[in-house]
Amino acid sequence: MSLEAWERGIDKQLDDAQREGKFDNLPGKGKPLNIDENPHTDPTLRSAYQILKDNDFTLPWIAAGQQIDRDLDAARTALLRTLAWTRDQSDLALVQDELQRAESTFIDLLAEINKRIAAYNLSIPNSRFERLKLDPAREIEKLRQAG
Repeated sequence: MSLEAWERGIDKQLDDAQREGKFDNLPGKGKPLNIDENPHTDPTLRSAYQILKDNDFTLPWIAAGQQIDRDLDAARTALLRTLAWTRDQSDLALVQDELQRAESTFIDLLAEINKRIAAYNLSIPNSRFERLKLDPAREIEKLRQAG
């Protein structure tokens, strides 16, 4: 029997089984495939990679980028909260003082974040992950327009 004839026989058996509904109630039907495991991973390292993944380990430069995002979100939220608070105040001097304090704090936080962005950019494996430094004046203006 030739390989071609053998393959046609297998295809016929699969087609017959499908028509008879033998594939209709297989376990996992309608559920996404579990592709968590990389088939190209060295089998001797598979357990180590799984332990790292299960414990939320990530590469240091990825963790640094995630922390930058969290700290930037927190700084923006704090300034937005102050901007919202100032809309409900009638004491103009108090509003000016509070806005000045909040913006000064925001600028200081962005200066620190910009230092971390510079360090992050030195640690990335490829320039496509590079982050631009933040312009505090532009950030404050965007938040004023949003808030």
